[in-house]
Amino acid sequence: MTFDVIIPTYKPSSELKELLKGILTQTVKPVNIFIINTEEKFWKKEFEEIIPIKVIHIKKSEFDHGATRRMGADMSDSEVFICMTQDARPKDGRLFNNLISAFEDETVAIAYARQETDEKAGEIERYTREFNYPNKDRIKTSEDIKTMGIKAWFNSDVCAAYRKKVYNEAGGFVKRTVFNEDMLMAAKVMEMGYKVVYKADARVVHYHEYTMGQQFHRNFDLGASHREYKEVFEKVSSYKEGSRLVKDTVFHLIRVGKFYLIPKLVFHSAAKLIGYKLGKKYDKLPKVLVQQFCMNKDYFK
Repeated sequence: MTFDVIIPTYKPSSELKELLKGILTQTVKPVNIFIINTEEKFWKKEFEEIIPIKVIHIKKSEFDHGATRRMGADMSDSEVFICMTQDARPKDGRLFNNLISAFEDETVAIAYARQETDEKAGEIERYTREFNYPNKDRIKTSEDIKTMGIKAWFNSDVCAAYRKKVYNEAGGFVKRTVFNEDMLMAAKVMEMGYKVVYKADARVVHYHEYTMGQQFHRNFDLGASHREYKEVFEKVSSYKEGSRLVKDTVFHLIRVGKFYLIPKLVFHSAAKLIGYKLGKKYDKLPKVLVQQFCMNKDYFK
C-alpha cells in the first residue's frame, strides 16, 4: 500500500531529528513526508538534510489540531496517510509495516500505534502508558461502545494511519478543535460501520512527564473539546476509565514497592479531574479565567 506521513511541528528540536532518522530505518518507506511547520522562524534547514521532506509553513494563529492535519491529508494522494507528532520516534524498523498491515482487512478505516516509554520515564507515567497501550491488538467496532464507553473511540494522532478513501467519505478532520480530532474521526468511521484497530506491534516511544499544573491545563482543554463536540461525547461516559486507571495505578505502586508515589498520583489525578470538569463548562466561564486555565491559549482567544 502507498502511504504518506504527516507531521505538524512547532519549534522542532532534536526529537524531530530522531523521528526523521527513524523513518529512514523503516522496512517500508512513505511516498511523501509532509511537514506543516508553525512559524518559519523556528525551522532549521538541517532537518531537510536528513531525508527528503516537503515543508509547508503556517502562522501560529493558523494552527489547529484538526485543520492543520486536514491540510496535510488534503495533500496526500496515497491510499493511506499516517499522522505523527514531532516528539514520537519509531521503536524499531517495522513501525510502518506493522501499522499498514491492519488495512489488509478492507473494513479497517484507522490503525493506531502503541506508545511506550524509555528508561527516563517515571513509574507512574510508565504504568499509564502500559494501561492505555497494552501489548495485545484490539479491533474495535460500534458494538464495543456498549462495553468500552469512550475507550471504544480511543485513537491517537501521535501515530495513527487512516485509509484515505474512508477518511474522505467521513468528511475529513474537523476544521476547528482544541483536542481530539483523532477520536472524533474514530467515532465517525465507527458510525459508518468501519473498524478502528490498535496495533500493539507498531511501536513508538512517546510520553510526557507533566507537572500538576500542566495536567490541569491539558485536561481543561480536553474537557472543553468534549463540551464543544457534546453531540458526540455526551453519548458515552468518560469518568469510568479514568477512575479505573487511578485505582489500578495505586495497586501497581504498592505491588512494586513505590507506594511513596501515591500522594503524587492522587494530587495529579485531582488536577486532571478538576481541569476536565472546568473545561466542560468553559463556555460558561469568564474569558479571563478560560485564558488562565487553558493550555492552548491561542485557541480560546
